[in-house]
Amino acid sequence: MCSLEKRGKVYILTFVGDDEEHRFNPATFDAIFDALKEVEQSPDAAALVTTNAGKYFSNGLDMRWIAENPNELFDIAVEKLEKMFAAFMRLTIPTVAAIRGDALASAFMLVLAHDYRFMTQGCCDLYMYELDHGLYIPDSILALIRSKLQPAALRDVVLASSKLNAQMAFKRGILDGILEDSEGTLEAAVKEAEKLAARGWSREIYGRLRLAAFPGVVEALDTHVPYRLLASFKI
Repeated sequence: MCSLEKRGKVYILTFVGDDEEHRFNPATFDAIFDALKEVEQSPDAAALVTTNAGKYFSNGLDMRWIAENPNELFDIAVEKLEKMFAAFMRLTIPTVAAIRGDALASAFMLVLAHDYRFMTQGCCDLYMYELDHGLYIPDSILALIRSKLQPAALRDVVLASSKLNAQMAFKRGILDGILEDSEGTLEAAVKEAEKLAARGWSREIYGRLRLAAFPGVVEALDTHVPYRLLASFKI
C-alpha cells in the first residue's frame, strides 16, 4: 500500500500498489499509520516527504469498500480520515507533499495537512468533489481545510468544487512550487525537506508550534461526530 524510504534524515512515504488510484480503505489506513509511527519513533527523523507512484496521488476513499454497507462504513471511513489528518498534523517534523498525480477529495485534504506542497504541471489536478457528489464535509475536516486555504480559495475549493491544475492552485497560494515532470517534483520536495532537516530544530518545539499555528484543528479532528449520508448521495 505504501513504501517508506530513508535518505539521511528525510523519510519518503510513497503510495504504491497495483491499483494506482491509492484509495483509502482499512488496509491503506493501517499502512499509513504504521509508516507514520515508524517515522515519529525514529530518533534522527527530521522531515517527511509524502508522494505517489503512478497516475494518482490518491483518488480518495475506496467507494468499493464503502458500498458494502454505506451508512456504517462511511462513518468509519470519516473517523479514520480524521485520525489520519490529525496524525500528520501531530508529526514533530516538517512535512512536504510531492503531488505527482491527481489528489481528489480526501486526498486533497491530506495534501493540505502537509506544511509544504509541490506539484507536477500538466498531469494532475486537485479536486474536492464532495459537493458534486452529494456529500457534505464534516466540521472537523472543514477546520483543517479552513486553516490552510485563503478565503477565495476556500470558496473555490469547497463551495464551487473547482478542479484546480497546478497553475491554478499555485495562484491560490496552495502550492509552494510547480515542476515540469514527476521526478523533478519529487526531487524538489526532497530538496526542500533536506533544507528544513538541516536546520536542526527541536522536534518538540516544532510540533508544538504547528499545533499553535493552526489552533483548534487537531482538537476538532479528535472530536468525531457520527457521519450520516444524505439522501442526495449515490454510490
